[in-house]
Amino acid sequence: MSDTDYVLGKVQQAFKAAFDVDPNQVTLDTSAADIPLWDSVGHLSLASNLEEAFGISLDVDELMEMENVRSIVQIIAPKVAEKARSAGQ
Repeated sequence: MSDTDYVLGKVQQAFKAAFDVDPNQVTLDTSAADIPLWDSVGHLSLASNLEEAFGISLDVDELMEMENVRSIVQIIAPKVAEKARSAGQ
């Protein structure tokens, strides 16, 4: 399993928790336009779920960049890799 697949799987679960959507319907191309509850309040709920799922913190700039699932994965994957490297030392 690639890092992207691992991160995407956990992102899909975060979408289920935040928006009660079928995780299999969440793809790299999913955007806020595809998820009716993904508004500003929903975005905060999603961010909270992502932080909890990955054990990371997201800053305001990163939250603003999260316009679709692909950008979410691109932001989170390096954080997960760094966390894994830190744990391995």
